[in-house]
Amino acid sequence: MYHPSPLTARLCLAAGMALVGVYVALSKPLVAALPVFLLAWLRFGIAAIAMLPWLKKPASEGPMSAHTRWLVFLESFLGNFLFSICMLYGMGLTSAVSAGVILAAIPASVALLSWLLLGERITVRTWAAIACGVLGIALLALSKSEHFVQVLPTPEADLAAKNQLWGNLLVFGAVLCEAAYAVIGKKLTGSLGAKRISALINLWGLVLMTPMGLYLALSFPFASVHPGIWLLLVFYAMAASIGTVWLWMTGLRVVPAAQAGVYSVLLPIFTALTGVLVLGETLGALQLLAFGVALLGVVLATLP
Repeated sequence: MYHPSPLTARLCLAAGMALVGVYVALSKPLVAALPVFLLAWLRFGIAAIAMLPWLKKPASEGPMSAHTRWLVFLESFLGNFLFSICMLYGMGLTSAVSAGVILAAIPASVALLSWLLLGERITVRTWAAIACGVLGIALLALSKSEHFVQVLPTPEADLAAKNQLWGNLLVFGAVLCEAAYAVIGKKLTGSLGAKRISALINLWGLVLMTPMGLYLALSFPFASVHPGIWLLLVFYAMAASIGTVWLWMTGLRVVPAAQAGVYSVLLPIFTALTGVLVLGETLGALQLLAFGVALLGVVLATLP
């Protein structure tokens, strides 16, 4: 199996998290054009075709144990299936900037999950990082509530604020799935190569999404979708199922999971930057403060 140098591994982790941030933001127009389950099914289907050669077991890998097979399924169920549902539905109800702030809670979530599942000790600084993440999300919610009250009539403002709340909660659910993905992924890299992990968990994602995806595809008017959306879908599939997974698993072969959490800071930053630069979203003063507080939590949680 391929073992990258420490520098290459860290560059892979950084590039993987940056790419996740970009495709998370760009999933917003995809959700507006395609039903969530159909979108996810098409994503896994496109990637499955592209990764067919990666499914073959290399000569350097031994047979998978029952425990490894279970971890592969769990990695796909949490990191692909549930993550996609939470993130895509959440992005349909909230903004890329809001999602960026919430995604800043990933390092603290990884720390908590490591404590619960692996028995790792959480320091006072990590608890402070978790508190910063909660405060950042609270400030973000306050800024959004004020915005809806100012620009919309009361009934519409209440509905928009509720939709925003549900969207933010779904994105936070995606944060928990991503944390589980990081912990399980570290275990898998000990027995499987990055390419095979990517192909196997994508194949499980396709299986899990097929019932609802196929049902929606039978009645969906595909001809009404703009050609640009199809190009964006291909990028989304290649980035989400192939590029980011391979980069992350390659980096995890060398870098400990706790240190890998440092690079997840790039996810919310690139989500917010893509929202502002590509989707035309704006950052207000209170949102900037919320983002800064959340990133402070990231720094507290990840610096040695």
